[in-house]
Amino acid sequence: MRIAIIWIWLLLAALPTNGWAQETAEKGKQADTAKASSESGQASDAAEAGEADKPGKWKALFPDEGIEGWEVSDFGSQGEVRRDGELLVLEKGHPLTGINYKLAFPKENYELEFSAQRIEGNDFLCGLTFPVADEFCSFIGGGWGGGVVGLSSVDGYDAAENATSLYYTFENKRWYKFRLRVDSKNITGWIDDKEVIQQEREGHKFSTRIEVYVSRPLGLCAFSSKVALRDLRYRKLTAAEQTP
Repeated sequence: MRIAIIWIWLLLAALPTNGWAQETAEKGKQADTAKASSESGQASDAAEAGEADKPGKWKALFPDEGIEGWEVSDFGSQGEVRRDGELLVLEKGHPLTGINYKLAFPKENYELEFSAQRIEGNDFLCGLTFPVADEFCSFIGGGWGGGVVGLSSVDGYDAAENATSLYYTFENKRWYKFRLRVDSKNITGWIDDKEVIQQEREGHKFSTRIEVYVSRPLGLCAFSSKVALRDLRYRKLTAAEQTP
Protein backbone atom coordinates (compact mmCIF):
# COMPACT_ATOMS: atom_id res chain seq x y z
CA MET A 1 0.00 0.00 0.00
CA ARG A 2 2.78 2.38 0.96
CA ILE A 3 4.64 1.59 -2.28
CA ALA A 4 1.48 2.34 -4.34
CA ILE A 5 1.08 5.78 -2.69
CA ILE A 6 4.73 6.58 -3.42
CA TRP A 7 4.27 5.65 -7.08
CA ILE A 8 1.13 7.86 -7.37
CA TRP A 9 3.01 10.75 -5.83
CA LEU A 10 5.92 10.26 -8.25
CA LEU A 11 3.56 10.18 -11.24
CA LEU A 12 1.81 13.41 -10.16
CA ALA A 13 5.15 15.10 -9.58
CA ALA A 14 6.21 14.15 -13.10
CA LEU A 15 3.15 15.75 -14.76
CA PRO A 16 3.90 19.01 -16.67
CA THR A 17 2.84 22.18 -14.80
CA ASN A 18 4.10 24.82 -17.21
CA GLY A 19 0.77 25.07 -19.09
CA TRP A 20 -1.26 25.58 -15.92
CA ALA A 21 1.18 28.14 -14.57
CA GLN A 22 1.24 30.01 -17.90
CA GLU A 23 -2.56 30.04 -18.07
CA THR A 24 -2.81 31.38 -14.54
CA ALA A 25 -0.26 34.10 -15.27
CA GLU A 26 -2.08 35.07 -18.47
CA LYS A 27 -5.41 35.39 -16.64
CA GLY A 28 -3.75 37.55 -14.00
CA LYS A 29 -2.22 39.74 -16.70
CA GLN A 30 -5.61 40.13 -18.45
CA ALA A 31 -7.27 41.10 -15.16
CA ASP A 32 -4.57 43.69 -14.48
CA THR A 33 -4.95 45.09 -18.01
CA ALA A 34 -8.75 45.31 -17.68
CA LYS A 35 -8.43 47.06 -14.31
CA ALA A 36 -5.88 49.54 -15.66
CA SER A 37 -8.08 50.22 -18.71
CA SER A 38 -11.14 50.80 -16.50
CA GLU A 39 -9.23 53.16 -14.21
CA SER A 40 -7.82 54.99 -17.23
CA GLY A 41 -11.31 55.35 -18.72
CA GLN A 42 -12.71 56.69 -15.45
CA ALA A 43 -9.84 59.15 -15.16
CA SER A 44 -10.40 60.24 -18.78
CA ASP A 45 -14.15 60.77 -18.18
CA ALA A 46 -13.43 62.76 -15.03
CA ALA A 47 -10.83 64.86 -16.83
CA GLU A 48 -13.25 65.51 -19.71
CA ALA A 49 -16.03 66.53 -17.29
CA GLY A 50 -13.61 68.81 -15.43
CA GLU A 51 -12.41 70.35 -18.69
CA ALA A 52 -16.01 71.06 -19.80
CA ASP A 53 -16.74 72.78 -16.47
CA LYS A 54 -13.75 75.12 -16.59
CA PRO A 55 -14.46 78.89 -16.63
CA GLY A 56 -14.60 80.16 -20.19
CA LYS A 57 -15.44 76.73 -21.65
CA TRP A 58 -18.78 76.51 -23.47
CA LYS A 59 -21.05 73.62 -22.48
CA ALA A 60 -24.14 72.48 -24.41
CA LEU A 61 -27.42 72.49 -22.49
CA PHE A 62 -29.50 70.50 -25.00
CA PRO A 63 -28.84 66.77 -25.35
CA ASP A 64 -28.44 65.32 -28.85
CA GLU A 65 -31.91 63.78 -28.59
CA GLY A 66 -34.94 64.25 -26.36
CA ILE A 67 -35.01 66.76 -23.50
CA GLU A 68 -33.00 64.94 -20.85
CA GLY A 69 -32.16 67.36 -18.02
CA TRP A 70 -35.24 69.43 -18.81
CA GLU A 71 -38.97 69.11 -18.23
CA VAL A 72 -41.98 70.65 -19.93
CA SER A 73 -43.08 73.66 -17.87
CA ASP A 74 -46.52 73.16 -16.35
CA PHE A 75 -48.27 76.35 -17.40
CA GLY A 76 -51.61 74.53 -17.45
CA SER A 77 -52.45 75.07 -21.12
CA GLN A 78 -49.08 74.59 -22.79
CA GLY A 79 -48.55 73.18 -26.25
CA GLU A 80 -46.44 70.17 -27.20
CA VAL A 81 -42.65 70.24 -26.81
CA ARG A 82 -40.75 68.00 -29.23
CA ARG A 83 -37.40 67.46 -30.88
CA ASP A 84 -36.99 67.86 -34.63
CA GLY A 85 -33.40 66.84 -35.25
CA GLU A 86 -31.16 69.48 -33.67
CA LEU A 87 -34.15 71.75 -33.04
CA LEU A 88 -36.40 71.94 -30.00
CA VAL A 89 -39.89 72.96 -31.10
CA LEU A 90 -42.35 74.66 -28.75
CA GLU A 91 -45.84 74.36 -30.19
CA LYS A 92 -48.19 77.28 -29.63
CA GLY A 93 -49.64 77.39 -26.12
CA HIS A 94 -52.61 79.21 -24.62
CA PRO A 95 -50.72 81.33 -24.05
CA LEU A 96 -47.38 79.80 -22.86
CA THR A 97 -45.28 76.77 -23.80
CA GLY A 98 -41.82 76.18 -22.37
CA ILE A 99 -39.23 74.03 -20.68
CA ASN A 100 -37.26 74.44 -17.46
CA TYR A 101 -33.85 73.06 -16.49
CA LYS A 102 -33.67 70.49 -13.68
CA LEU A 103 -29.90 70.15 -13.22
CA ALA A 104 -27.41 72.36 -11.38
CA PHE A 105 -26.76 75.78 -12.90
CA PRO A 106 -24.68 78.77 -11.70
CA LYS A 107 -26.46 81.57 -9.86
CA GLU A 108 -24.24 84.28 -11.34
CA ASN A 109 -21.02 84.90 -13.27
CA TYR A 110 -22.13 83.01 -16.35
CA GLU A 111 -23.00 83.63 -19.97
CA LEU A 112 -25.71 81.83 -21.93
CA GLU A 113 -26.68 81.90 -25.60
CA PHE A 114 -29.09 80.25 -28.03
CA SER A 115 -30.86 80.88 -31.31
CA ALA A 116 -34.64 81.16 -31.68
CA GLN A 117 -37.06 81.39 -34.59
CA ARG A 118 -40.72 82.33 -34.34
CA ILE A 119 -42.37 80.01 -36.86
CA GLU A 120 -45.85 81.43 -36.39
CA GLY A 121 -47.53 83.77 -33.94
CA ASN A 122 -47.11 87.39 -32.93
CA ASP A 123 -45.60 87.55 -29.45
CA PHE A 124 -42.34 86.74 -27.71
CA LEU A 125 -40.02 84.09 -29.09
CA CYS A 126 -37.53 84.60 -26.26
CA GLY A 127 -38.79 84.20 -22.71
CA LEU A 128 -35.55 83.31 -20.91
CA THR A 129 -35.89 83.10 -17.13
CA PHE A 130 -32.54 83.02 -15.32
CA PRO A 131 -30.97 83.31 -11.85
CA VAL A 132 -29.40 86.48 -10.49
CA ALA A 133 -27.75 85.36 -7.24
CA ASP A 134 -30.75 84.44 -5.05
CA GLU A 135 -33.25 86.25 -7.28
CA PHE A 136 -34.61 85.56 -10.77
CA CYS A 137 -35.42 87.60 -13.85
CA SER A 138 -36.59 87.11 -17.46
CA PHE A 139 -35.04 88.33 -20.71
CA ILE A 140 -37.99 88.99 -23.01
CA GLY A 141 -37.59 89.26 -26.78
CA GLY A 142 -40.67 90.17 -28.82
CA GLY A 143 -43.26 90.68 -26.08
CA TRP A 144 -46.34 92.88 -25.85
CA GLY A 145 -47.51 92.19 -29.39
CA GLY A 146 -44.22 91.15 -30.95
CA GLY A 147 -41.58 93.85 -30.52
CA VAL A 148 -40.76 94.74 -26.89
CA VAL A 149 -37.35 93.71 -25.55
CA GLY A 150 -36.31 94.07 -21.93
CA LEU A 151 -35.99 92.53 -18.47
CA SER A 152 -38.98 91.45 -16.42
CA SER A 153 -38.90 92.59 -13.78
CA VAL A 154 -36.61 95.30 -12.38
CA ASP A 155 -37.74 96.88 -9.10
CA GLY A 156 -41.21 95.51 -9.75
CA TYR A 157 -41.53 96.97 -13.26
CA ASP A 158 -41.75 94.60 -16.22
CA ALA A 159 -40.01 94.81 -19.61
CA ALA A 160 -42.56 97.24 -21.04
CA GLU A 161 -42.19 99.66 -18.13
CA ASN A 162 -38.57 99.82 -16.94
CA ALA A 163 -35.37 101.40 -18.28
CA THR A 164 -34.34 98.25 -20.19
CA SER A 165 -37.37 98.49 -22.49
CA LEU A 166 -36.84 99.00 -26.23
CA TYR A 167 -38.55 98.05 -29.48
CA TYR A 168 -37.06 95.49 -31.86
CA THR A 169 -38.55 94.10 -35.07
CA PHE A 170 -38.73 90.29 -35.20
CA GLU A 171 -39.70 88.57 -38.43
CA ASN A 172 -41.33 85.16 -38.46
CA LYS A 173 -39.27 82.26 -39.86
CA ARG A 174 -35.99 84.07 -39.28
CA TRP A 175 -33.33 82.98 -36.79
CA TYR A 176 -32.17 85.37 -34.06
CA LYS A 177 -29.26 84.81 -31.70
CA PHE A 178 -29.80 85.76 -28.06
CA ARG A 179 -26.99 86.08 -25.52
CA LEU A 180 -27.17 86.90 -21.82
CA ARG A 181 -24.44 87.59 -19.28
CA VAL A 182 -24.79 87.90 -15.51
CA ASP A 183 -21.58 89.14 -13.88
CA SER A 184 -21.00 90.71 -10.48
CA LYS A 185 -22.03 94.19 -11.65
CA ASN A 186 -24.44 93.94 -14.59
CA ILE A 187 -27.00 91.94 -16.51
CA THR A 188 -26.19 92.34 -20.20
CA GLY A 189 -28.17 91.09 -23.19
CA TRP A 190 -27.42 90.89 -26.90
CA ILE A 191 -29.46 90.11 -30.02
CA ASP A 192 -27.43 89.05 -33.05
CA ASP A 193 -24.27 90.25 -31.24
CA LYS A 194 -25.70 93.75 -30.77
CA GLU A 195 -25.92 94.83 -27.13
CA VAL A 196 -29.52 95.73 -26.34
CA ILE A 197 -29.59 95.59 -22.52
CA GLN A 198 -27.20 96.57 -19.75
CA GLN A 199 -28.77 96.72 -16.31
CA GLU A 200 -26.72 97.49 -13.22
CA ARG A 201 -27.35 95.02 -10.37
CA GLU A 202 -26.39 97.07 -7.34
CA GLY A 203 -29.32 98.80 -5.70
CA HIS A 204 -31.94 96.95 -7.75
CA LYS A 205 -34.31 94.08 -7.08
CA PHE A 206 -35.02 91.45 -9.72
CA SER A 207 -38.08 89.25 -10.05
CA THR A 208 -40.25 87.42 -12.57
CA ARG A 209 -43.85 87.89 -13.51
CA ILE A 210 -46.13 85.40 -11.83
CA GLU A 211 -46.98 83.76 -15.18
CA VAL A 212 -43.44 82.33 -15.49
CA TYR A 213 -42.75 81.29 -11.90
CA VAL A 214 -42.56 77.66 -13.03
CA SER A 215 -39.69 78.58 -15.38
CA ARG A 216 -37.34 79.24 -12.45
CA PRO A 217 -34.45 78.84 -11.91
CA LEU A 218 -33.65 78.48 -15.62
CA GLY A 219 -36.25 78.15 -18.36
CA LEU A 220 -37.28 79.07 -21.88
CA CYS A 221 -40.79 79.79 -23.06
CA ALA A 222 -42.79 81.36 -25.89
CA PHE A 223 -46.06 83.31 -25.74
CA SER A 224 -48.90 82.54 -28.16
CA SER A 225 -46.32 81.47 -30.74
CA LYS A 226 -44.78 78.38 -32.27
CA VAL A 227 -41.03 78.67 -31.77
CA ALA A 228 -37.92 76.63 -32.64
CA LEU A 229 -34.80 76.73 -30.47
CA ARG A 230 -31.26 75.50 -31.14
CA ASP A 231 -27.62 75.79 -30.01
CA LEU A 232 -28.36 76.45 -26.34
CA ARG A 233 -25.14 76.55 -24.35
CA TYR A 234 -23.51 78.32 -21.42
CA ARG A 235 -20.14 78.98 -19.85
CA LYS A 236 -18.86 80.15 -16.51
CA LEU A 237 -17.12 83.52 -16.65
CA THR A 238 -13.38 83.68 -16.09
CA ALA A 239 -12.08 85.61 -13.09
CA ALA A 240 -11.22 88.57 -15.31
CA GLU A 241 -14.75 88.68 -16.73
CA GLN A 242 -16.61 88.46 -13.43
CA THR A 243 -15.97 92.10 -12.50
CA PRO A 244 -15.88 94.22 -15.66
